[in-house]
Amino acid sequence: MAGRLTRRTKVTRFAPDGTSTVREDALAVEEPLEIRVGGTSLSVTMRSPGDDFDLVAGFLVSEGVIWSADQLVSMRFCAGTDDNGLQTFNVIDAELSADTPPLDVSLERHVYTSSSCGICGTASIDAVHKAAHFGHLDDASSWTGELLGSLPDRLREGQKVFDRTGGVHAAGLFDASGALLCLREDVGRHNAVDKVVGWALREGRLPLTGTVLQVSGRASFELVQKAHMAGIPVLAAVSAPSSLAVEHAESAGMTLLGFSRDGGFNAYAGPHRIC
Repeated sequence: MAGRLTRRTKVTRFAPDGTSTVREDALAVEEPLEIRVGGTSLSVTMRSPGDDFDLVAGFLVSEGVIWSADQLVSMRFCAGTDDNGLQTFNVIDAELSADTPPLDVSLERHVYTSSSCGICGTASIDAVHKAAHFGHLDDASSWTGELLGSLPDRLREGQKVFDRTGGVHAAGLFDASGALLCLREDVGRHNAVDKVVGWALREGRLPLTGTVLQVSGRASFELVQKAHMAGIPVLAAVSAPSSLAVEHAESAGMTLLGFSRDGGFNAYAGPHRIC
């Protein structure tokens, strides 16, 4: 896995005294992935190769297309080659069950989605609530501040690709005891979350009641939205949330933590779950 996610390159390192040395460095690989449903192109996203089926499954959950494992009949890599005629594995076609609601044509973006962009084009919190199959999150689970404060370090311990490149985000799903259920890394923070959600869908775990999603970056609106769509009651981020992220978390019944580092954190929404 790490071999596909990283690539070696030569760099020239300049020191403060003006001297320079040439050495090898590891880069995080970034490639496009086209997501199709029933042969119809839905989106193109820039991502780290690997766990691509999880990424597609999680993307479909985040967009409100599916919410149960039995709705996702199959996924397959489609023909796609590079300039040398080699298979790129950069196109995936998903087949949905016959009883899955028809795909909303407004979701067909046919646009490029960068690795820093999640649900570009979602106009309002109300639009997300309408698509959220699990509705308002009334999960009554609670966590100690000590446990929640320990999650960033537990996430960091599992960031193997970050150790090599320093260039990827991470998302980790933890249960009520603090056990790590799933960790994914990606150049896009929204992709890392989609890969975790997709893993959970394929394992038949949705909705993800009684869990915490710890992410390595900031808590943007799209990350709160993705957690909401998967039924995750608690989202914690090592950096700051946005104003819209806080508003969405409050209206969705979620607990949102920011600046989760060094054993402490700020609770921006849902402090009632912290004991």
